[in-house]
Amino acid sequence: MSELNQLLLELDYKINFNEHDFYLSQSNSNAFNLINSWPNWDKKILNISGEKFSGKSHLANIFKFKSKAFLVNGKNIDNSIFKILKIHECIIIDDFEECKEEEILYSIFNLIDQDSKYMLINSLTPINQIKFNLSDLSSRSKNCLYAEIENPDDELLFAILLKNFSDRQIKVEKKIINFIISRIDRSYRKIDEFIYKIDELSLKKKKPINFKTIKEIL
Repeated sequence: MSELNQLLLELDYKINFNEHDFYLSQSNSNAFNLINSWPNWDKKILNISGEKFSGKSHLANIFKFKSKAFLVNGKNIDNSIFKILKIHECIIIDDFEECKEEEILYSIFNLIDQDSKYMLINSLTPINQIKFNLSDLSSRSKNCLYAEIENPDDELLFAILLKNFSDRQIKVEKKIINFIISRIDRSYRKIDEFIYKIDELSLKKKKPINFKTIKEIL
């Protein structure tokens, strides 16, 4: 296991979106490197996809700091977005699937292209795989850069578990963490659920975190 001095905080209680607090691994390196290469992108729009808790929001905030971008959640997009776009070079759309205003989205794509602006889109699945009702939007969604955050490898999973246990002041031996890594479902959502259950047992039931407890939760 390499030096774990940078840790992914997507699952942290005290959310810190500093670039130095992002734990880089093979699972997320493509997305991270593209964020860092801005504005030298081959295309004006970058789509980062990955399941919930995979680190997309952390990367979005790193990009926001670098580019002074305006960040909006998909469910909050309406026609007022065009006034905002006129005064910002970059925009971030988080939770892209939450936006059902396809005509507005299509206009945003056009404006980004026409005015040579930049856009980062966070989504659960790659946007070129989403079935839009508007064919023009479907066509636009296929002309982007794409980076998919994959399921965590052992090193990233170790970092996530270690950081979360540390933040919650839960003492867990390294051999128990390795035991968890060898058995837990490689899903960011499942990892989050597992950590929540560990935290619940530790705080409410005052149970020791040992192999028996881990096996019970798994």
